[in-house]
Amino acid sequence: MRVLVTGGAGFIGRHLVAELAAAGHEVRVLDALLPESHPGGAPPELPAGVEFVHGDLRDADAVDRALRGVDLVSHQAAVVGRGREVLDAAHHVSCNDLGTAVLVAAMARREVPRLLMAGTVAIYGDSRYDCPVHGRVRPERRSRADLAAGRFEPRCGQCGAELVASAVTEEDVADPPRNIYAVSKFAQELLAGTWARETGGQAVVLRYHNVYGPHIPYQSPYSGVAAVFRSAVARGQAPEVYEDGGSLRDFVHVRDVAAAHTAALAWTGGGFRAFNIASGVPRSIGEVAAALAAAVGAPEPVVTGRFRIGDVRHIVAAPARALRELAWRPAVDFETGMKEFATAPMRGGPS
Repeated sequence: MRVLVTGGAGFIGRHLVAELAAAGHEVRVLDALLPESHPGGAPPELPAGVEFVHGDLRDADAVDRALRGVDLVSHQAAVVGRGREVLDAAHHVSCNDLGTAVLVAAMARREVPRLLMAGTVAIYGDSRYDCPVHGRVRPERRSRADLAAGRFEPRCGQCGAELVASAVTEEDVADPPRNIYAVSKFAQELLAGTWARETGGQAVVLRYHNVYGPHIPYQSPYSGVAAVFRSAVARGQAPEVYEDGGSLRDFVHVRDVAAAHTAALAWTGGGFRAFNIASGVPRSIGEVAAALAAAVGAPEPVVTGRFRIGDVRHIVAAPARALRELAWRPAVDFETGMKEFATAPMRGGPS
């Protein structure tokens, strides 16, 4: 199969490209090498036989050339935000949404029938929440006053009781997503779904959770809390944990993400379909920090109590649909993955 991977020079993209090439596919990478993701501006070393094209998704001519002879597009290119993206909303929307619009329009012209796209758990906003008295509820966003007082768990708007979090499913899209990045990623999904309906194509979205693993960017706020903690222990420093460390996330190894990508290639359904790609075993951010520090003998994590307005307390999603329909199973357990991650090379930083 001839595959175009947009963003194939990035953290996740490189792993996908390596797996595709090892499986015998013809792979072409299109990447703009944006400075926030590629500070040096040079493409990484890619497997032998992989064609690299330096180009921007917003450039229709570059996209059209990159699509020549392609059977499937793996769309991984995106600008990722970590709490301050509202200051650069136009850049996010331009790169993520205009870029995707240019891509699907070019795919329609070229009659490329299949799109496999990177999605994100961020579109859900929060996990599901249940009140012991009032059942399923959607809480108000946490207030600055509550966070400053150390009241981190969402509360029922009717009785004030602390809520119990549980995993969301693919149908639980937030109303609306909670930040500019999530809004732009949700718009990408809408564009992909519209393209599939109007062309009869197949659009599969893999909603990644917190991806970690070798070659994650060093000191990058764009790669999530695992990268921040890993960068701290690489410097021999204690990871600094926000709130009380109890926020739940799902940390999935990049090799499992690549395996999910391969499984999705074999999916024969039509139209638009989304899949949560997660380990299925939620962990607190405090556990991640502790596991990384212990693995290399770094100082124990410091729970700071600091917080960011707009952060959600818990967000985990169930991967049951991917397990059932893609016959995919995450293979890297938390303990093994974090121990490896603690000493794995980071892009642009110390090992």
